[in-house]
Amino acid sequence: MDKLGNPKNTIEILNKYKFVFQKKFGQNFLIDTHVLEKIVNAAEITKDDFVLEIGPGIGTLTQYLCERAGKVVAVEIDKMLIPILEETLAAYDNVRVLNEDILKVDLVSLIKEENNNRPIKVVANLPYYITTPIIMDLFEKHIPLSGITIMIQKEVADRIRAIPGSKDYGALSLVVQYYAKPYIAANVPPNCFMPRPKVGSAVICLTPHKKPPYDVKDESLLFSLIRASFNQRRKTLVNGIYNYEGLSFSKDLILEALTASGLAKDIRGESLSLEQFINIANYLSEKS
Repeated sequence: MDKLGNPKNTIEILNKYKFVFQKKFGQNFLIDTHVLEKIVNAAEITKDDFVLEIGPGIGTLTQYLCERAGKVVAVEIDKMLIPILEETLAAYDNVRVLNEDILKVDLVSLIKEENNNRPIKVVANLPYYITTPIIMDLFEKHIPLSGITIMIQKEVADRIRAIPGSKDYGALSLVVQYYAKPYIAANVPPNCFMPRPKVGSAVICLTPHKKPPYDVKDESLLFSLIRASFNQRRKTLVNGIYNYEGLSFSKDLILEALTASGLAKDIRGESLSLEQFINIANYLSEKS
């Protein structure tokens, strides 16, 4: 099978199977060999690696992954792509394709079964509409990860690595940075895809912290506080937490937590660092 990084080969296989792009699945296939090389190089894939690919499409990136990795499991939601993948990946004996919704796959069991619970690498050209739920799912399930290298919307990549006080800073920045160190490996223009998306993309690497850099008493409380703080950005932190469904702290206790952390009572969530959120969460956890 000729490499699909060549646009001519991509068009041929799509025509052969009369494939119709599904808007609901956010399908944009990569057609640039340089970008494909950049992704596998950024992920630092070797024959020792087990790679989980999310949304392989017609198998463009999958071919590159199969050549570098020991084993690849590719999870594809669109059943119309399964016969295409059977053809485009026929030359490789180290790949398994699952026709599933990644958010419904029991990843913990899959990794146990396929990789003996050893850390895996996730590599993917993610559909824009579902990027955040997938990233959150990978971290919150605490699956063993040695790295995540994903192509996502440029705007989301900017949000992930944003710093306190910037316009892009929000709940996603904090939660991802709690688990991993983000690094943008490449910016990718729309003409590298078929069909062309309306916005630019970026390849971002997320390297999980080997051990948690902070001592957190109640992780779910921390994430609730973060979400509460950005739920209505114009509100002060106190009002955001006080009014957030699922949290039931008195205003006095929230103010006490801010004072104990050396913060002004009218501060907004967008000004706080991850460490400051953790201080507040730990204080509330101890007092409640």
